[in-house]
Amino acid sequence: MTQIVNKYAKRIGLSIFKVTESVLNMSSTTSTGKSSDEISGYILCEKDELDLGITLKGGQSFRLDVSLKENLKSWAGTDSHFKTTYDKIGAVRILNQDVVENLFSFICSSNNNITRISGMVDKLCRLFGEYICTVEGQDYYDFPKIEKLSSSELENILRKEGFGYRAGYIVKSAKKLLSLGEDWLLGLKKENGATYEHARESLMSLPGIGPKVADCICLMSLGHLESIPVDTHIFQVACSNYTPHLSKQKTVTPKIHQEVSSHLRELWGPLAGWAQAIVFCVKINSTSSKTSKKRPISKAEKKKSVKTKVGRKNSSD
Repeated sequence: MTQIVNKYAKRIGLSIFKVTESVLNMSSTTSTGKSSDEISGYILCEKDELDLGITLKGGQSFRLDVSLKENLKSWAGTDSHFKTTYDKIGAVRILNQDVVENLFSFICSSNNNITRISGMVDKLCRLFGEYICTVEGQDYYDFPKIEKLSSSELENILRKEGFGYRAGYIVKSAKKLLSLGEDWLLGLKKENGATYEHARESLMSLPGIGPKVADCICLMSLGHLESIPVDTHIFQVACSNYTPHLSKQKTVTPKIHQEVSSHLRELWGPLAGWAQAIVFCVKINSTSSKTSKKRPISKAEKKKSVKTKVGRKNSSD
């Protein structure tokens, strides 16, 4: 249960951190007579009580072994556009996320927007995940196990819940993962000796996973930080600043994905996926800012517009 809460803390707006002797700066024996090792565990901490220093020491997956400062200098030194981009947003960290949760979340991302993706992942948890706790009247659930997602009845349920064709991909991928064994996904991690190319190709053998989704999983869950997911946002940035000869292309085909990612990987180096994440965040924020500046049309204006169009149609008859 402790591990479940620790993994799921991000969903409930709380922070979990491991209590250790060094963090608490306590003696080897507490006032209760128990050693610090005996009372070490996980503490649920409200956001407003969060101490960043304690959190960073708590073993959460912030990839603290990577020096962003040095890499930012390197990227900016080889790419003038990156320097301009970074100045707009600042630091971005690539978290090391749970591979199972990440895989199915990205299957939900196919032809989808962030709001709907979040809603789908939340539905998966509420409908099929294990109950964790209730906070301020709101129930929270863990991400469902692969065994649960492989149920044949699950596809129809998800289709009724608005998952569309993604429902089939979720069930089929879950069934294939079960047949491959629980260690198959873990075997694709860089720390376990897998190459980026092998991990990527292996992921693409699963239903619903193409080049972009495979790269997302490699980057965010398997430790292959050279992986560069190329979606429409990164493609637009690439056409404007790195690969202008592709600007007439309307869609990101597997061939174009490979060309763009290879170019950026050569430019940014072994941690190219991290540099891509910074560029992506700037692009997303820029797009959101432009959208928010558009004046919303009131209901009255919409009705007036409809009446005008109808009137014009009638007059032409």
